[in-house]
Amino acid sequence: MSDNDNDESAETPPEQIVCVDCGGPAHLLTPPPEDGRWLVGDVVAYRCRDCRDRWDMVLVARDES
Repeated sequence: MSDNDNDESAETPPEQIVCVDCGGPAHLLTPPPEDGRWLVGDVVAYRCRDCRDRWDMVLVARDES
C-alpha cells in the first residue's frame, strides 16, 4: 500500500453464497472493481437462483491472522 492510499482491503466476496430464506445458491451480481481491489465498506449483491431474493452484503476487513 502506498502512503497516499489509506483504503483498507477487504475479503474477496465469494462467487456463491447460500440463500438465508430458501437454502438455494445465490450468485454474485456485482462485477469486480476495475482495479481488482475490494475495499472495506464496498457493497456487493447476490441473487438466489431458486427464490430470486436479492441479498446485499457489506465487505469487511481481511483477516490478517
